[in-house]
Amino acid sequence: MRSVLKKAVFQAVLAAGLTSAAFGAHADGYAKNYVGDMQERKAVYEDTLVHLAREYNLGFVEIRAANQGLDPWIPGTGAKVVIPTRHLLPDVPREGVVINLPEMRLYAFVNGDKAPDTYPIGIGREGLSTPMGETTVVRKVVGPVWRPTPRMREEHPELPEAVYPGPDNPMGTNALYLGWPQYAIHGTNKPYGIGRRVSSGCIRMYPEAILKLYPKIPVGTPVNVINQPIIAAWIDDSLYLEAHPTVDQSMDLENTGDFKAEDLTKDEIAYIRRVAGDRVEDLNWPRIRRAVRERNGYPVRVAKRGVKVTDESEEASAVDVKAPVPPANRKVKGKAPAAQVEAKAKDAETSLSQNEVDAEKGAAQTSYKINQ
Repeated sequence: MRSVLKKAVFQAVLAAGLTSAAFGAHADGYAKNYVGDMQERKAVYEDTLVHLAREYNLGFVEIRAANQGLDPWIPGTGAKVVIPTRHLLPDVPREGVVINLPEMRLYAFVNGDKAPDTYPIGIGREGLSTPMGETTVVRKVVGPVWRPTPRMREEHPELPEAVYPGPDNPMGTNALYLGWPQYAIHGTNKPYGIGRRVSSGCIRMYPEAILKLYPKIPVGTPVNVINQPIIAAWIDDSLYLEAHPTVDQSMDLENTGDFKAEDLTKDEIAYIRRVAGDRVEDLNWPRIRRAVRERNGYPVRVAKRGVKVTDESEEASAVDVKAPVPPANRKVKGKAPAAQVEAKAKDAETSLSQNEVDAEKGAAQTSYKINQ
């Protein structure tokens, strides 16, 4: 029922008439339709997608969607990893906090005419979905106390009545309580659950991210939780499409690395045509449909003013990517520089042993376990 309601809300948004993205700017505030730039990097010995996600301010499903052909635990030395750090802004009013559930991403329009702050988030798991709609921040707390609900204690009788501030608190260090009872934007003591459907409905953030966001959000800030898996917007003379896994698809992608493809709906086709405006004839529909089937979650060029974009003519420039991030310059906290690790790997083996793979997966899966 909830998924049906979410789809109905999105269809209502699509049918609401001309969208802000069609015009390429907003009357006030930040005028661009995107934030950030795409990046690539070559994987090194110690890389996993879950760790790279945190390093680049991404969530797990977000980076996995962009790299569906890679093993998330052992991408392999030298493997090209797409770092999807360009985001088309959701097609809603740019004010306060906007949370797009399919993206599992939060946007905070708190910087005037400068780019919004944006962070990956963890959202409600199946059966305990994060609610959609508009609300406000009603209370702020440093050092929140986590009190399991009756349902949680019934499912897990070993849970205490309350968990006070400290490293075992699932809410982390800071909480922004919403107008919806029992829902908040907060930190976590399980950071590798960010970018996944793991919570009981609250919005989780990396510990370092909530510390940055918290002081910028006063009580009364509006919060808009939306469901927009398909986003289209003009950037200069090019129209881009960003297709994210749906909330349901993200569960399959997270668990198996694959999901059942969905075709464009009539409402989504109408939305894309509406954003294209008078350049509908320039749209590359095969590329659009492929982007929707694959749902890599990053912008793909699907039209250019006055030019018919074809798969043969502009495939290399479908995604604008910055120069690869040189892994040799990266230092991992608590580890040797990547170049040193690479040298050690070459002296021994160029890939992880099966025992090491099992240990890495086990450690990551243990870190995913939740108390809420």
